[in-house]
Amino acid sequence: MSNKKKAIVLSSGGLDSTTVMAIAGYEGYDIYSLSFRYGQRHAIELEAAHRVAKTLSARQHMVIDIDLAKIGGSALTDDIDVPKARTGKEMQKEIPITYVPARNTIFLSYALAWAEVLGVSDIFIGVNAIDYSGYPDCRPEYIEAFEHMANLATKAGVSGKTQIKIRTPLIHMTKAEIIQKGIKLGVDYSITHSCYDPSPNGRACGQCDSCLLRKRGFREAGIPDPGIVFRSSELSCTSF
Repeated sequence: MSNKKKAIVLSSGGLDSTTVMAIAGYEGYDIYSLSFRYGQRHAIELEAAHRVAKTLSARQHMVIDIDLAKIGGSALTDDIDVPKARTGKEMQKEIPITYVPARNTIFLSYALAWAEVLGVSDIFIGVNAIDYSGYPDCRPEYIEAFEHMANLATKAGVSGKTQIKIRTPLIHMTKAEIIQKGIKLGVDYSITHSCYDPSPNGRACGQCDSCLLRKRGFREAGIPDPGIVFRSSELSCTSF
């Protein structure tokens, strides 16, 4: 039986959440990885999440089914085209159609419930407020508000037994800085998946916001991306 402190890490199998999991491991936590099958078109990310949990020695990897496709309203869960070849300015101009309504609130709520059962204080999530696509639930003020709510809404929080902390170590880092941090921690990014619109065999489209941000991150970090295999029809990279 491990005497190490425990942490729940939300994992999509992508670059950011994998780096966060490595950080949690480096800080000495026993990792409980949490992923979701929520009706996303890129459900192949769950295969990456499983690889990541195994590689980073998570004590448990739980996958929860939530059918957000019934709600729709997002290019990731509905019959809506994923935006392609957007510039950095276009990504920051407005909240994109790849935003899944209330997704982080839903995911963090499940993590909060599991944290109560496990007696966990720390929940790690790989949100980022710099190199991201304008999602409102990636902002520091949102995280602060959720953390406040979490300690009001749980038995553990009200009793003072456990004070929930939403850990966001990447929130003020650029994508290049995130990659550099992961490399220092020995992260193998070849096991990760980032694309919003992969082909049936898992090849990245190379032109969705997530692919472009990943490309730029590795380019600015001066490190070759070891993971992404693009479709043969990939266009040249949009400049930022």
